Amino acid sequence: MRVLILALGSRGDVLPYLVLGSALQAVGHRVRVATFATFAPLVAARQMAFHAIPGDPQHLLQMAGGINADRSLSGVVRLWRTIAGSFGSLAESYVVALSDPNLRATDLLINQLPGGIFGSDLAEALGIPLVLASVIPLTRTATMPAMGFPALPVPGYHRMTYRLAEQLVWQLFRGVIQRWRVQTLGLRHLPPLGPFAHLAHARVPVINGFSSYLVPRPPDWPAHVAITGPWLESYDTQGPWHPPEDVVRFLAAGAPPVYVGFGSMTVADPAHLAALVVRALQRAGRRGIVHAGWAQLPYRDLPSTIMAVEPLPFDWLFPQLAAIVHHGGSGTTAVGFRAGVPTAVVPFGFDQYYWGERLHTLGVGAAPVPFRTLSEAQLAEAITAACQPTMQQRAAEFGARAPRTGCAPPSHGLSG
Repeated sequence: MRVLILALGSRGDVLPYLVLGSALQAVGHRVRVATFATFAPLVAARQMAFHAIPGDPQHLLQMAGGINADRSLSGVVRLWRTIAGSFGSLAESYVVALSDPNLRATDLLINQLPGGIFGSDLAEALGIPLVLASVIPLTRTATMPAMGFPALPVPGYHRMTYRLAEQLVWQLFRGVIQRWRVQTLGLRHLPPLGPFAHLAHARVPVINGFSSYLVPRPPDWPAHVAITGPWLESYDTQGPWHPPEDVVRFLAAGAPPVYVGFGSMTVADPAHLAALVVRALQRAGRRGIVHAGWAQLPYRDLPSTIMAVEPLPFDWLFPQLAAIVHHGGSGTTAVGFRAGVPTAVVPFGFDQYYWGERLHTLGVGAAPVPFRTLSEAQLAEAITAACQPTMQQRAAEFGARAPRTGCAPPSHGLSG
């Protein structure tokens, strides 16, 4: 079968779908990945076909000023508009890229974009099956609000947030998609509220790449919505790799350190955040391994108890740590959970609050500390809480239960 995977976003957003594509290819399917051109080497390394979509994800996030937002309803609206607006600036070029005749040789389309946008239209035009895929829970449910929305004790509110989120995305892309459908794909206009009612009625399959230990299946999810487990790969399946000797020496030189990294998040004052992290680690009395990430945090003149590192495989590094401090991306969350190491999440926005709260509720993470209010004292307190023996034991117990095999978010790189 010829499979097309459409995935856009940061490195951490795209990598799980490369893992999924590699697994499909390993069982005999031919996989093509349509994603940003900057990820072409990652696709080529997995020996899959590549189709370029215009755009630089790091630049788009910087244009959007990061995704830092509070959890009020107005903050959520601003957040969704910022994310969709930054990517929407290239929407016209997306549809040009997806109109390439080479994509007609496709038998199945897997779409990572929320609400099935772009992918559902292309699948309809090609007359092929569509599968919706996600590494965060996006399917409507009454058990929790849509990603990024605050939980409120209002009857019917949870389901309403999914419809609102769908419309925030759809209305920003609607004009481009409607013109593309009619003028290029030869399809009818979609209803004013978009494709969501049709996708639900048609019971389009949905696969969710996260752990059911982290996200118990909502009882009102229909049968065509599946939880497969996270789409992870192991560093030792990617060819010969040897850890840097200086990192090995640092790990062996004392107590297990705490990792601090914020992945693809961007910040207004990188120097301030880097200094805050160093002071918080010292205040908590912990050794640390820190990574600059997309924010390019300038870690210089570090004390001997803290080491700055280049990208390392998470699944190699994390099991050797006392705790992990990160932004709460789904990929980093999944690798840390499977490694059995407690977490302190510093959410910037969107699903990161959700993952931080899930880890804390399960007793394997400190209470999340939002980035917008982050202080040295708060971060030191969260590090101390995550390093408590009881939390470390509980994290280890969950890690031991988590499946170790299967196409279960990728571990390569520290930008997840």
